[in-house]
Amino acid sequence: MTARPPSPLLHEASSCSIATTVALLGDRWTLLILRDLFRGTRRFSDFQSNLGIARNLLSERLTRLIDYDLVEKVLYQERPPRYEYHLTPKGADFSPVLIALMQWGDRWYANDGPPIELIHQTCGHPLEQHVTCPSCHTDLRPGQIRSRPGPGAIPEIADGHEIEE
Repeated sequence: MTARPPSPLLHEASSCSIATTVALLGDRWTLLILRDLFRGTRRFSDFQSNLGIARNLLSERLTRLIDYDLVEKVLYQERPPRYEYHLTPKGADFSPVLIALMQWGDRWYANDGPPIELIHQTCGHPLEQHVTCPSCHTDLRPGQIRSRPGPGAIPEIADGHEIEE
């Protein structure tokens, strides 16, 4: 993998993981490409036809996803060379983010009900996403969550400033 030089946006966002993630992946096309990867789309032409995205934009977004190790490019045909795109473990870890975005949109903008339901493959029941304390196993609501500086905090944040959510 040829690593890209760090984006100036990433430097500015380094004190906040949300800002870093948005700088890397926050545009509409990147999120839709990731959504389609989770749905099984693998080939450039399929992304292009599914999304209606211009070739140059699709190429740029896929290159970014490859550069940041969320997607790998896999040769499936040698003559002419043709590639598929597969999620890496790092890319697969993005699934809960897409599920949260989807469920938020379903709750606030899908007046007639969700256009797509995510279900458990084994039992067929719809999924629910929760934030759970790993110590006491309690499901938490936003008013029960607090922020504190972590081990990677920059000094301005680590000076004892607690952030309420």
